[in-house]
Amino acid sequence: MPEHTKVMGKEWADARRAANVARLGATLAEGLAGRGDITFELGCGHGHWLAAYAAAHPGEFCVGIDLITHRVARSQRKQSLGKLDNLIFLKAEAMEFLEALPAPIILRKIFILYPDPWPKKKHHKNRFICPESLDLLARRSAIGTRLHFRTDDADYFAWTTEFLGAHPRWQIQPEQTWPFEQKTFFEERMKDKRDVIADLVG
Repeated sequence: MPEHTKVMGKEWADARRAANVARLGATLAEGLAGRGDITFELGCGHGHWLAAYAAAHPGEFCVGIDLITHRVARSQRKQSLGKLDNLIFLKAEAMEFLEALPAPIILRKIFILYPDPWPKKKHHKNRFICPESLDLLARRSAIGTRLHFRTDDADYFAWTTEFLGAHPRWQIQPEQTWPFEQKTFFEERMKDKRDVIADLVG
């Protein structure tokens, strides 16, 4: 591919990303007006888990995101049918969402349930858990923010444990139990589950 074509492609991708972040920023500024912190689910699927969590925790304002349009639509129907005024679902890419989140709002609780493990080694670069994303999560959080990660994939569990254990701001809490159980669309198909829970400490 010619170098000028690569440059043009990168410029187009950067412009598209900037537009997405700006659009999300406007949506979040309106939807989260007056909020100080949120409970955040990254990859909400069909919304089963977060809708149930929001109903059981009316004092928390919950935000779930996913990249798949029909999943977000189904999640939004659950919010509407449940008349949950402490919950919103949005179509968004995770890093763009975190960049667009208004500065005064912090992530108080973070949930990542059964993310794509990208099992092939050549695809590991696509895994969400990595130093860059952990840095960004930390910047959008406060001391004491708790990160909850659950997977059925043994390799991704080991990967996540390694990266969280090495990160200077996240501390794994081995004695903590999962705070809320609710069967999800994905969990019903999983044979196993492995949890990692970490707190932001500095």
